[in-house]
Amino acid sequence: MIRESPVVVFTRRGCCTCDVILRLLAVVGAHATVIVLEDGEAGPAALPALFIGGAAVGGFEGLVALHLGGRLVPRLREAGA
Repeated sequence: MIRESPVVVFTRRGCCTCDVILRLLAVVGAHATVIVLEDGEAGPAALPALFIGGAAVGGFEGLVALHLGGRLVPRLREAGA
């Protein structure tokens, strides 16, 4: 799934940084595939976990670094998001 969708975000209910990531992606016009993990369900070690174009971006800090560096929108466009 990570390689099939331009943008994938793994989240967990009640995760405020997950909500912030989803809002920022929406503001820049990206439509993410969101996978909500339940408590105890296997997934990435740290959440939120963001993938763009099949490559791991990281979490909140990775997204903010891309955005502040002016690289987020070009990377999203390159991935077809």
